[in-house]
This record gives sequence, structure tokens and C-alpha cells, in this order.
Amino acid sequence: MPLGRLLLRASTINKMVSRNAFTALKPDPSKPNMLRVGMAFGSTAFLWGLLFIQHSTDVREYKTRNGLE
Repeated sequence: MPLGRLLLRASTINKMVSRNAFTALKPDPSKPNMLRVGMAFGSTAFLWGLLFIQHSTDVREYKTRNGLE
């Protein structure tokens, strides 16, 4: 048996034995995953809250350093 044919046969056997680790499933839009939605919105709200707190702290520090307060 030629080497090319042997490699071709080995690759087809390997494809039949192994299974794909990546499966492509389309998400069902009629049933959203509410846990993931809640985590996304919750983390966004938390980060915006931290941003506002940091901004007010920075403005207070700026006013103190420049004698505006």
C-alpha cells in the first residue's frame, strides 16, 4: 500500500473516532438565559457605579489641590 493511501486511510479513521469539541448551537431567542442577562447588566451597573464614585473622588481631590474649595 502506498504511503499516501495509508495516510489518507489513517486520517479518515481518526476523523471517525474523534469528536468535535466545538459544537455550534444557535441560541433560542424565545428563551433568553436570564442568569447571563442579569450578570451582564449587574456587572455593568457595578462598573458604572465605581466609575461615578472614582470621578467624584477625583473632582474633590482636584478642587482641594487647586484651592477651589
